[in-house]
Amino acid sequence: MQALRPHRIVHQADWIAGHLSGRFDVSDENNALKTGYDPVARAWPGWIAATGMDVRMLPDVVAAGAVTGQCTTAAAQALGLPSNALMVAGTTDGCAAFLATGADKPGDGVTSLGSTLVLKLLSNTPMFAPQFGIYSHRIGHVWLVGGASNTGGTALLQHFTAAQMKALEPRLIAERELSLGYYPLPGIGERFPINDPALVTRVTPRPGDDAEFLQGLLEGIAAVEALGYQRLAEIGGPKLISLRAVGGGAANAAWTQIRQRKLCVPFLRARSDAAAAGVARLALKAMTGAA
Repeated sequence: MQALRPHRIVHQADWIAGHLSGRFDVSDENNALKTGYDPVARAWPGWIAATGMDVRMLPDVVAAGAVTGQCTTAAAQALGLPSNALMVAGTTDGCAAFLATGADKPGDGVTSLGSTLVLKLLSNTPMFAPQFGIYSHRIGHVWLVGGASNTGGTALLQHFTAAQMKALEPRLIAERELSLGYYPLPGIGERFPINDPALVTRVTPRPGDDAEFLQGLLEGIAAVEALGYQRLAEIGGPKLISLRAVGGGAANAAWTQIRQRKLCVPFLRARSDAAAAGVARLALKAMTGAA
């Protein structure tokens, strides 16, 4: 039996788009970043070929929002789409969520409060600082800079169920700072704003009151968020001027108050928290020039 050999490198988004368009040889700049694409030079770096890899397996890379072709007749019929439906290069889920919020000025930040804590800040220039886990995605002529921390909802679920946290929320006193100094992590290791694979969670001492313990955990995650935006400013990023939040944690009113107290910038309501809305805006702008 003949051994199977790699034929082409595709990301999940590329694979889905390929089934719609018939093209499996194209990717967007943001997804391609994960396989080593250089968004500043807008090229695959030479070190990839130097490893001996067959670079013909790599896709052609286009800007997020670029028109890449048309939907195939078969796909259009199966999905009830117009026969002339255009295919547009997308972006990662995190970038799409940023675009959905309506943030559009340098200094606008978006925090995703999901299973992990993800920060993105709109900047006119890219920033890369692997020592802090900071990287940049290119969207048109601007950049989304930031990083992803391991803290977040998964770390909270090490101590409370979602139902327990909901029940404790009315007992949180958001205007009072407990200053327990927590750094909640779900396991060993952190990526951003501290890049340390050996970092361990810090959630002691534990108060006897579960509400105080939960508030200490939320304060700890908010402190990591504040440190993340501070890191971005330290390496030359724009000063944070406003903040929007997406993800399940954004609905927690007490946590929002705690975060406002630590970040000291206007908190604005997201236009949408659906990543699908973000890529729809990206496609609309690419094809019509409308935001």
